[in-house]
Amino acid sequence: MMNLIWLVPGFPLVGVIVNGLFGRTHIRDRAHWVAVPAVGLSFLVALLIALQVFAGQTLDLDLYPWVVAGNFQVPVGFLVDPLSTVMMFTVTFVGFLIHVYSIRYMQGDPGYARYFTYLNLFMFAMLILVLANNYLLMFLGWEGVGVCSYLLIGFWYERKNASDAANKAFIVNRVGDAGFLLGLFLIWTTFGSLKYAEVFARADQALGAGSTLAIVITLALFVGAMGKSAQLPLSVWLPDAMEGPTPTSAMIHAATMVTAGVYMVVRSSPLFNLAPDTANFVAVVGALTAIFAASIGCVQSSIKQTLAYSTISQLGFMFLAAGLGAYATAIFHLFTHAFFKSLLFLGAGSVIQSLHGEHDVRRMGGLAPHMRLTAYAFLIGALATIGVFPLAGFWSQRGIFLAAFNSGRYFLWVMALFAAFLIAFYMFRLYLLTFAGHYRGDLHAIHHRRKAPANLWIPVAILAVCAVAAGFVGVTPEYGGLDNFLGQGLTQGIRGGNAPLPAIMLLLPLGVTAAGIGLAYLSYLQWWELPFPLSTLYVVLFRRYFLDEIYSVVFLVRFRRVCHRLWRMDGRLIDGAVNQVAHFIGGAGRASSRLDERFIDGAVNQVASLVGGTGRVSSRIDERVIDGAVNQVAHFIGGAGRVSSRIDERVIDGAVNQVAHFVAGTAMASARIDEGVIDGAVNQVAHFVGGTAMASSEVDEEASDARIDWVAELNQTVSDIMRRLQTGLIQNYLLAMALGIFLLACLYIILR
Repeated sequence: MMNLIWLVPGFPLVGVIVNGLFGRTHIRDRAHWVAVPAVGLSFLVALLIALQVFAGQTLDLDLYPWVVAGNFQVPVGFLVDPLSTVMMFTVTFVGFLIHVYSIRYMQGDPGYARYFTYLNLFMFAMLILVLANNYLLMFLGWEGVGVCSYLLIGFWYERKNASDAANKAFIVNRVGDAGFLLGLFLIWTTFGSLKYAEVFARADQALGAGSTLAIVITLALFVGAMGKSAQLPLSVWLPDAMEGPTPTSAMIHAATMVTAGVYMVVRSSPLFNLAPDTANFVAVVGALTAIFAASIGCVQSSIKQTLAYSTISQLGFMFLAAGLGAYATAIFHLFTHAFFKSLLFLGAGSVIQSLHGEHDVRRMGGLAPHMRLTAYAFLIGALATIGVFPLAGFWSQRGIFLAAFNSGRYFLWVMALFAAFLIAFYMFRLYLLTFAGHYRGDLHAIHHRRKAPANLWIPVAILAVCAVAAGFVGVTPEYGGLDNFLGQGLTQGIRGGNAPLPAIMLLLPLGVTAAGIGLAYLSYLQWWELPFPLSTLYVVLFRRYFLDEIYSVVFLVRFRRVCHRLWRMDGRLIDGAVNQVAHFIGGAGRASSRLDERFIDGAVNQVASLVGGTGRVSSRIDERVIDGAVNQVAHFIGGAGRVSSRIDERVIDGAVNQVAHFVAGTAMASARIDEGVIDGAVNQVAHFVGGTAMASSEVDEEASDARIDWVAELNQTVSDIMRRLQTGLIQNYLLAMALGIFLLACLYIILR
């Protein structure tokens, strides 16, 4: 079964793919049918694997080579041990309940399918982070939850506050991630590997206790944890992350992103054990962050932002325990915190939805009679956060106080107690302002509030039970079942020994908690105006110690000024030098162009002009002399042709015409003589001598007609002779003219 560990992140990944591809177009408002079962199956597989780990089995599985570049080889592999099992179980169980809660909470939202796609992707990235067996794969999940937080915080991106908060979270986390990357580079160059097993096995020899390199590596890793888990000075992004949907806030704050830094420090405990200075720094930062966030939470008016500062304080407690070497205690508090913090956020979501989106606790109050289940669940979550006996928070916080006192660093112990006092004050204040007293908001909202459906209150009820009972798995933290389960891999390094404490020291945290609760009760049920006499302190706390303004002045404004100066320097020096070179080249080009234009092109133009002039003169000579001669010859030949034509027309044709007229006249005269004289005589003779007609006719036919025919034949012969004579002359003339033209052309070609 343990070899199927890849199914734990695999099921949410399937949900991402299905909803990502088909959610918007086909699945739409049924996206939870894919997303929720995917996380449920992941939880079931995680539970079955956890049972095997409880039985003593572990697994370090390399699925396939991922990065292979020379000596740099990193696989995709999973590590199943008690630490990763606790994280895997917490993430899948709480994540599943948040998915179920989201079905009703996000119903009707236009981005319903997109929301569940992001939520599944968040689960996948977090499970990759906690199950990875090497630092590079952990970093992949690390960046994955960062991207998912950006997407979910800015889910309603049409709101400027949401998009600004998403950008802020993303940018601040990139600052921490730069440190994490530096730590990974140093680990690789030092150990030649990024696998946990290989790095931790060589840590003692390669680093040595207290070495500078160990301090630098662990500090770089802790910078990444400071950004991811919102520790000073990189804590400014987490309160603004409340702009996302409330189930998203529960996911980020309870079991996933913000706890990743704590997990990474605990996972790297063999390295932090070799750097006591870094460990002390981690503890101090955790204690300072707890007080810093708790003091700001005392005056916040937004229900979700108050819970956000509560998360920062609890994370400070976890880092305090990890810095003291109480790694099992830190994980124990992470485990219990996941239940009561998700309970608080889901309870706050029920309140916000019932009041139609109201977030300001100053316009709430008196909601307990109207929302009894939510009020009881929220009270359980608040008391667990405060550390009231016997709820889960009591046992895990008790272990932190014990580790701080036994370490001999009493100032850290005092700081932890002071932070616990502030946490008790503002958490009970939050409950009182929301559920106790009288309603201070819009009466229309309270009379038309929405009733919580089953898929809202069932996850809340389950988390409330867990917030009560989850602490018993670690009783007592230093000798309990959770510590034994985590085993020797996590050293319970409470420096200074485990000396028995007086009873008064064990009861002191409860007394501090009671004092905080009492002050909240007196302040917000008896002396409502308490914060205003402390106006200066109130303003400082409400403005978050002006940390955002300081960052804006130091980093944003000055950074913009530096960028502006660099821009001007770039414009004057770098771009200026480039521009000067460009101007020089441009000037040289223009000068070269003018030189080319005036000298080279001028000479070419002169030669061209000379050639052109010569061509024109030659053309004129050719036109006037040669073409003139040819034209004269042509005119001469044409004139000769016209004269010859006229001579032919007037002389030869005239003679022919005269002959024709003469012949025609002769023929007509002969015809008239024949008609008038001969025919007349014949007729007369015919009339006169009828008898001799036949003789006369034969005489006429043989003598007269024969003579007439002879004359006609003679006339025809003369006409043929004249026609031949005329045609031959014309042909000879044309032949002579063509021969002359040919000779003139030959002379022209030869002379040219």
